[in-house]
Amino acid sequence: MTKSDADRDITLRIAQEPAADELLARSPLAALVGMLLDQQVPMEWAFAGPYALAQRMGGDDLDAHEIAAYDPEGFTELFTAKPALHRYPGSMAKRVQQLCQFLVAQYDGDAAAVWRGAATGAELRRRLNALPGFGTQKAQIFLALLGKQFGVRPPGWREAAGPYGEAGSHRSVADITGPESLAEVRAHKQEAKRAAKEAKAAAKGR
Repeated sequence: MTKSDADRDITLRIAQEPAADELLARSPLAALVGMLLDQQVPMEWAFAGPYALAQRMGGDDLDAHEIAAYDPEGFTELFTAKPALHRYPGSMAKRVQQLCQFLVAQYDGDAAAVWRGAATGAELRRRLNALPGFGTQKAQIFLALLGKQFGVRPPGWREAAGPYGEAGSHRSVADITGPESLAEVRAHKQEAKRAAKEAKAAAKGR
């Protein structure tokens, strides 16, 4: 539990593991890494990754400078050691290290500086989109997470987050506040995949 930009307590229930969620709530870098890992694995697995990584590195938090300077092969081993931290541990280890190297070069290793001082939602989206591994969708989802659960709400943040910024929606990790909402978000994702598959099949049949 930590304080948001709105000076309110934050309690996350994304990883569905108290210790992992506590780290996400107090560590901006852990939250960014969790979002980066949220690809082709269950959401709770992705967001539990930063805590598992911190433990394997012998600490209680992640440090961008340490990760950026880590021996690449050794860092990959942290991901691939059983149980692996991701379905694709080698490639994700590389992406996490690239993210931290970018943060060191552009923000002196301070992950929160990515959103600190962003004057508008559009500016924040541009900053997030510039991060290695953050495409438009990932940037919008993380922007929505910042606004909905961390209280980071520059003017126009909902619009910049696109559909993920909608109040009351259950589209992404930004809307997970417990087991029930996790199930709703997962159901939404499955329905979206089914609809996309049907649309693709229909297009082929034309």
